[in-house]
Amino acid sequence: MTSVRCLLAVLALSGCASPKPMPSLTGNALQRSSAALGSGTALDFTVRRYPGGEPFSLASERGNVVLLDVWATWCEPCRDSLPMYQDLAKHYAARGLKAYALNVDEDTRGIAAFLKETKVDPAVIPVLLDAGANVADSVLHLKGMPTSLLIDRRGQVRFVHEGFNEDDLARSQQEIETLLQEEVPRER
Repeated sequence: MTSVRCLLAVLALSGCASPKPMPSLTGNALQRSSAALGSGTALDFTVRRYPGGEPFSLASERGNVVLLDVWATWCEPCRDSLPMYQDLAKHYAARGLKAYALNVDEDTRGIAAFLKETKVDPAVIPVLLDAGANVADSVLHLKGMPTSLLIDRRGQVRFVHEGFNEDDLARSQQEIETLLQEEVPRER
């Protein structure tokens, strides 16, 4: 069992949600995380969309800034983060922000109830399926839930935040503003 799957299993069984949000990665920690994600190269993976199962490739969003939130139905902080990320998606959509919610549950039957309860609209923040956390573990190298990534128009991960704290929302908005102000890469 891989490290993220082990962590997910332990947290799910314990019903544990950290009372304090995990710290966001900054400075050297962010550099290590970016290196693990292949810094300098565009991030790409293909997963299935929820509920229809159509394939989705992250590369299809080149030219847009992407907010990717990795979550699970049993994750208590995810109940707060997803609705706020949905608000950011609505606010910045016209300027080129796309937001996606990458779900790591092995059993997807709880997703619909979670979305209804949290008032998250998959038309605003589409849900992607990473059953068993394969992408979260082997591509993104995540250590906790929720984790959000801000990806620039070239497909490079620029900001990574582990955990969620409403106080961090202003920082996320500032980072989104920074990425949206950067030039759109030209086709070669």
